[in-house]
Amino acid sequence: MKFFLMAISLGCSLLLCCETVAGQLAPGLENNGQYNGGLNVGTENMFTYTSVQVDVSGPNGAPVAGQVYVSLIKANGQVFMTAMAEGGKVQFANVPKSELTAQVVASGYETAKKTFQVLDRLEVKVKVELQPMTDKEAAASDRGIAALTPKAQKNVGKALEALRANRSSEARSYLQAAQRDAPNSAEVEYLFGVYASQMNDMQLARSYWMRALELNPSHLSALLAMSQGLLQEHKAAQAVPYLTRALDVEPSSWRAHMLMAQADLFQGQHDEAVKEAERALELGHERAASVQPLLAHALFESGEKERAIKILQEYVAAHPADENSAKLLERLKAPAGASPAASEETDVSGAATTLAVPSNWLPPDVDEKMPPVETGASCALDDVVKKAGEQLVLFVHDVDRFTATETLTHESINKWGTASSPEKRKFDYLVSIQDIRQGYLGVTEYRNGGGAQSEFPDGIVTNGLPALVLIFHPYYAPNYEMTCEGLARANGGLAWQVHFRQRQGKPNELKTYQIGINGPSYSVGLKGRAWISADNFQIVRMETDIVGPVPQIKLLAEHTTVEYGPVNFRQGNVNLWLPQSAEVYFDWRGRQIHRRHSFSNYLLFGVDEKERIGAPKNVEPSANAGADPGTAAKP
Repeated sequence: MKFFLMAISLGCSLLLCCETVAGQLAPGLENNGQYNGGLNVGTENMFTYTSVQVDVSGPNGAPVAGQVYVSLIKANGQVFMTAMAEGGKVQFANVPKSELTAQVVASGYETAKKTFQVLDRLEVKVKVELQPMTDKEAAASDRGIAALTPKAQKNVGKALEALRANRSSEARSYLQAAQRDAPNSAEVEYLFGVYASQMNDMQLARSYWMRALELNPSHLSALLAMSQGLLQEHKAAQAVPYLTRALDVEPSSWRAHMLMAQADLFQGQHDEAVKEAERALELGHERAASVQPLLAHALFESGEKERAIKILQEYVAAHPADENSAKLLERLKAPAGASPAASEETDVSGAATTLAVPSNWLPPDVDEKMPPVETGASCALDDVVKKAGEQLVLFVHDVDRFTATETLTHESINKWGTASSPEKRKFDYLVSIQDIRQGYLGVTEYRNGGGAQSEFPDGIVTNGLPALVLIFHPYYAPNYEMTCEGLARANGGLAWQVHFRQRQGKPNELKTYQIGINGPSYSVGLKGRAWISADNFQIVRMETDIVGPVPQIKLLAEHTTVEYGPVNFRQGNVNLWLPQSAEVYFDWRGRQIHRRHSFSNYLLFGVDEKERIGAPKNVEPSANAGADPGTAAKP
């Protein structure tokens, strides 16, 4: 008997194995987009204001095409103002006497910075010349498991399986075999350290991690492991250099910020500990929930006792099995003078940062780290989401359906992380999008005139890639918590980087799984990140994960990345942003699968209120599979 996983997307039943189916301006955003950052000017500067004009050009004074963002940054790193240049110029008013840095971000150019002083003058002019980006990038010193030979990869995969099952002696034999094939692999040395730590030989573990760092000074897991071990021994001063290096390697590692918070707490730097713990929670989202007791302790020590107790009460209520946090709450609520010592409580260095035993096939969860953003570019979340939603409303209004050629590459991953020989398929693909009623969209997909279930590898169908962007449609956006993380570089341009997560208690209308045609269905929440073009507010890239495993159907993980791009339809001069390619990874019923989808040869069907798409007829596949007879495609 073959198993199918069915997704019901926006009112449409779709066969699927694992794949997804489917305002208000920020404070201070006014004066033609100029952002004042909520600055409270001190009395010492309140009578000294200057106008600052920043002129931006390319090499030899050439104009810079596209949007250009200019930020004024104070000496302490705080963003003072951000604005978008017009005609290569931007004017900032009411700038107090101070030393500032003008930072300029533009598509295709290196980020530029120029420091200047605002003195007792009516106007200051600053000229910034941008330099084009080069394609040359520094090569990584160690590509991890992917750099190993197939034989070594297989042995590492077996070692990983044994380490996860705490079969330490078995893991050791596989690691020794991998080391014979790859004697200078930082990844193998790191895993030897994990093995030694499971054997409670921390001295030996540190020697392996030091060896890993000799081979690859930027090995993040080894840096975190070294600092974690030192913090467990309350050697914060020795841990800080490793944590500083870890944050240089990956500034958005929530684990690194969490460990730095604990180091600060150990050293009595309570305000710094609060900042680092809050940053860890901001980056890690629900994966960093265990940081809350540490934040509560740091807040308590810094004098914010009521907030500390409130945070810890909420955490303990949600995690009743965490006895250490319950004891900490009792200490914090005790009479004055009974404050816990940092060395006695909130030692999260062990539980919250269990040594990473990496997957060698599944990409990191979207909450494992935050991709880098440009410093100083402030984002008005409501405005970005509103404008992205307007683009989607226009898309649904203008388009009844479109067709494309879909190419699928399928790989099965064995339990050691090694991919099978790829299988390839090609489909005539048709998508229909309909506004069925207020608040409800219908999305239907056909391949080769039907569902094409039997033609997919393993009988598992991937559906829903075109519907994923509808998370930002006004019908569905309120169901997601969203955070604008800043301005990033994506697909050769600038884009607002937005994190989203299904809200608790809100209906999940975009994704439902079902095993078998008549089996029960299971709603699944999504979390992820989208990159929304700063030029036209089209979605250029999305990454998603499921909020959590679904044990009822043995769905352990799913990760999807979709790249979008403009598709021009000559008739009517219509330019739409549609999926160009997608990477899909899932772990379901013991199967580990990786798929790549690519789309080409798009044809657009216009909206006709008198004619709606029906179920495709049982005909041979054609370039316009699923089209109703007599309906003309708009090329």
